[in-house]
Parts: sequence; structure tokens; C-alpha cells
Amino acid sequence: MPIRFVHTADIHLDSPLRSLALRDPGLSERVGTATREAFRGIVDLCLREAVDALLIAGDLYDGAQTSMKTARFLAAELGRLAAGGIATCIIRGNHDAESRITRELVLPPSVHVFGSKAGVRLFQDGRIAVHGVSFADPRAPDSLLPRFGAPVAGAVNIGMMHTSLDGAAGHDVYAPCALADLMAAGFAYWALGHVHRRAVHRGPAVVVMPGMPQGRDIGEAGPKSVTLVTIGDDGAVTLDERLTALAGFARVTVQAGGLEDWPALVAEVRQALRQARRDHAAPDLILRPVILGAGAALAWRLRRDRDLILAEAQAEAEAIGTVWIDKLEIAGAGVAPAAGALGELAGMLDDPGPAALAEGVEAVEALVRALPAGLRDAFGAGEADRAALVRLLMAEGAAGVLAELAGGEGG
Repeated sequence: MPIRFVHTADIHLDSPLRSLALRDPGLSERVGTATREAFRGIVDLCLREAVDALLIAGDLYDGAQTSMKTARFLAAELGRLAAGGIATCIIRGNHDAESRITRELVLPPSVHVFGSKAGVRLFQDGRIAVHGVSFADPRAPDSLLPRFGAPVAGAVNIGMMHTSLDGAAGHDVYAPCALADLMAAGFAYWALGHVHRRAVHRGPAVVVMPGMPQGRDIGEAGPKSVTLVTIGDDGAVTLDERLTALAGFARVTVQAGGLEDWPALVAEVRQALRQARRDHAAPDLILRPVILGAGAALAWRLRRDRDLILAEAQAEAEAIGTVWIDKLEIAGAGVAPAAGALGELAGMLDDPGPAALAEGVEAVEALVRALPAGLRDAFGAGEADRAALVRLLMAEGAAGVLAELAGGEGG
């Protein structure tokens, strides 16, 4: 009889969406419930497919959460699985290790949470052996693989680990281990978590990073899903990716090169937004238009009238329905005169010098100190991050000034 389970990770249940809250409290509230609704959808999937188990490979919570509303919601949803005869196996990730809910939540008997010492849980009279280990604290600089025991003879062995694997761009290093070592461990399937983008590796074992079921900001754009796994009597592993996101995030490229006037640009933005709605399946869609390559005919006006093109995008999103605009980016649109007074000014602005840079960093530091603690990380973690931010802001400001002046010269 085949073994079937759903593998998910990095749910970050009830995770706050700070960046959206600053710009649009209404949208933040709407998207803020999406992690919860996505989890409810995962439970529905397990019940509909009558799977043997749900495996949650870490970061079920999001840091130092204290809300018992989250705890009650989770207990109720896992109770639905218990009533359906479906087991749940959970390992704690780096964010779970910080959560008070992790220590205080009372879960149904059908739920097994692995501890910091690797253990094994047997199901179906020993046919399935699920191995797992949890983070004891938020940092795990060393591989957790040596903590695992040997495969259980005669069983289908499944390992659960929260790990950065060999390393992934944009993710801190947590419990790193080599893919080759996982393949050689003697397990049929590795249920991983931590990296928010889906990845599948096949070899002596099947190793899956399922990604996260619900993105929380534009940095977590793209399809979000869980993995429905079937292991046949012959040991063959079949994977079925199931989309889960209630709210999707995406950057939308608007090619402005070759456009000569403002109406043409507005039309291009409208078309790009409508195409994005057709291309994405999530019920709600948060988009960030990125305008690329505007020539001199439009560059100065884009810089001057950024608010107007943003308003056009927002109006089109409202007309489409179920679409919201996160913010607007303008890339590759600027004016760099080659000669004359503006050319000299452009050269001066291109290199602000150490004194101006230091003054900018000091201004950013003052702003950061005035912000609530939960928002300060948005400006980077140290002086190098602050300096990079100041250089970016100065470049943006300089481009805006040059565009205004060039636009004035051009009439």
C-alpha cells in the first residue's frame, strides 16, 4: 500500500507584514491573514487526499510570537487532522526556537514534535520511520546530520531537517550540510525546510526543499506551494506540487524603451498589470511595476511625475480587481548630459565624497534610532549597510535633480 504525506515548511504563521503596514494598513490586514488561510488550506488538502501524515519541517512560527490566538488557531487545525486520523510531525526551526508558543502550546496526541536530540517515530506498524531533530536555540552553525540514527530496517525512512543545505543566496547559514551526505544517509526521502524557494534533488534519495506556502513581501515573490508525496510499494517517489498562496507577490517589468510620450507609457503599464493578473493564480496579487529603459523623452518626466504614474498603476489595479500595487520602481531612466554645466554637475553628483557620505550615514542613523525597534532592521544591520543605502539614495536623488534640470532645458 503506498505511503502518502504532505511536506511543508516555513509557514511563519501570523507573521507581521511591516513594510506593507507602513504604506497600506488595509492591504496589510488583508494579506496578514494569508499565512493562516494558507495553513488552513494545507489541512484541507491533507483531509481531501486522505494522506498518512503532514510533515512540517521547521519555522511554523515567526520568532518571538506571544499571541495565544495563533496557538489556539494552530491547535484547532491540527485537531482537525487528528479527527481525520492523520498524524503530524513537526521539527523546530530557527524561528520556532525563539517562540514562546513553541513551549506553551498544548497539541493533540496525534502530533509529534521532535526534540533537539534526534529521534524516530514509527507509523503503520513500523512501515514508516520518520526521523527528525529540532533547533534548541536560534543559531545552529554546525550540521545536524551526525545526530541522526541509522535507518530503521524494513521501513521507509524519512528524514526531517531545517537546514540551509549547501548554502542559498539571501538566507543565513543554518545547520549546513552537503547534499551528497544526505543522499548517502540511507533514507528514501528528506523533508527539508529553511530556504523559501522550492528545490528538488533526486538520487539515491529524494531531497525536497518545498519552499514556503505563503509569501509575505515582494522579496518572496513567485509560486508558493506544498509537496504531496507518494512512495509506492516499489519505493518509487512521486512528487505533486500543490499551490497554496492566497496572496501572491510579483515584480512586473514595463519596457519603456522606444516609448515617446506619456500616454504610451500609461498604456504599457496598464497592459503589463493585466498580463500579470493573467499569469498568476493567487486569488490576491500584490505587484511592483518596474519601469525599465526610459529614453530622454520620458526620463525627466518619470522622475518628476513618479506620483502620477504610480496613481495610474493604482487606478488600473483597482479596475482589474484583486490586484494591489506594492510600490513603483524606476530603473535605467535618467539623464546624464555629456557636456555643458549639467555635464559638470552630473560628474560632481556621481561621486559625493567621503564627507557627504559620512553626513548621510549619520542622518540615517538618527532616523533609525527614532524608529520602533521592530522596524530598524529594514535599514541594514551595520555601518556598511547604511553606507550602501546612502549611496543608493544619493544616486536616486541626483538622477531626479538632473532629470528636473534637463526637463526644464527641454521645455
